[in-house]
Amino acid sequence: MALSAHDAFSGAGGGGRRRRYGRSRRSALSEINVTPLVDVMLVLLIIFMISAPLLTAGVPLELPRTEAGAIQETEGPLAVSVRADGAIFVQDRETPFEALGPALSAAASETPDRPVFVRADGRVAYADVARVMAALSVRGFTRVNLITDTGGPAAGPEEVPPR
Repeated sequence: MALSAHDAFSGAGGGGRRRRYGRSRRSALSEINVTPLVDVMLVLLIIFMISAPLLTAGVPLELPRTEAGAIQETEGPLAVSVRADGAIFVQDRETPFEALGPALSAAASETPDRPVFVRADGRVAYADVARVMAALSVRGFTRVNLITDTGGPAAGPEEVPPR
């Protein structure tokens, strides 16, 4: 049996050396490393998840709790807030009660059918909230919503059955 120099199983010849040399050389990497991209995207996701709740601007209030479900948010509601000390805010601007009507009309001038969200601190007097509601009614606002926190009792504390 005769072997040639070009035989694949032959250990002699230049072919064997060339193969060993070719395997030791590194080839060019043609793939993109996406690990840094994923790391950056996860960091941005965490930053946005933390900062999104902080972007809601408003007057800090302690809203009363009810069992009523959340309302569907519509585009651009007008917010009227009443703090515990009786201060009234239209959006984020403090407004005296005497100027409440003109401030509401100016804020809703482009859309008269705009919904109004009334947010009142749980410690504010009912009379103050009623005066704000009356001012809204006099100005022609018909879509008035009272905003509360969810999770509280609907009709007071639960009764304990007698033994």
